[in-house]
Amino acid sequence: MKPLLAAALAPFFLSVAFAQTTGGGTRTILFFGDSITAGYGLEDPAAEAYPAAIQAKIDAAGLPWRVVNAGLSGDTTSGGLRRVDWILRQPVDIFVVALGGNDGLRGVAPSVVRANLEAIIDRVRERRPSARVVIAGMRMFTNMGEEYTKSFAAVFPEVAAREKIPLVPFLLEGVGGRPELNQGDGMHPTAAGDLIVADNVWRVVRPLLSEP
Repeated sequence: MKPLLAAALAPFFLSVAFAQTTGGGTRTILFFGDSITAGYGLEDPAAEAYPAAIQAKIDAAGLPWRVVNAGLSGDTTSGGLRRVDWILRQPVDIFVVALGGNDGLRGVAPSVVRANLEAIIDRVRERRPSARVVIAGMRMFTNMGEEYTKSFAAVFPEVAAREKIPLVPFLLEGVGGRPELNQGDGMHPTAAGDLIVADNVWRVVRPLLSEP
């Protein structure tokens, strides 16, 4: 593996190793996403990215759950579909799909994004039939054009309805478009922004953590 790629994937490999070796009755919630999930640009992604904030909420509530951050910077729904089988080699109880942003930035057809997301969900159900799947919605900048922006945003609630799974309506709700909560690129949250992202996700996943 090339050094730069190895460095980029190191936090991910460590989180997977942790999930595979932690025993007892602890259950696993896995965040399958891109650079936002991975914590791109943060000083300490392992502690500041929104999955880490979710772990802090879990610990504060005394719940027997651990978080695995399977975010990979630059990933798309097509890339996620290629790597999901490897991810599913480990036990997973809740699988949160947070992909699509990079597809939108590249102008990938919404129909392709939809097909990839549905294929990822199918793979999870095939490999881990007892796992609950959650999908996080994403929206695009208005400069992508009104028609594309609307079609893209509609993909995520459509997939959630069709697959009958919980939906985080918009992962970056309250963060997107607010310069004070984003890094200089205007796309990746700051540590403060990630706390808000975690709140958006927590509202949806918290009830699932108490299910039998």
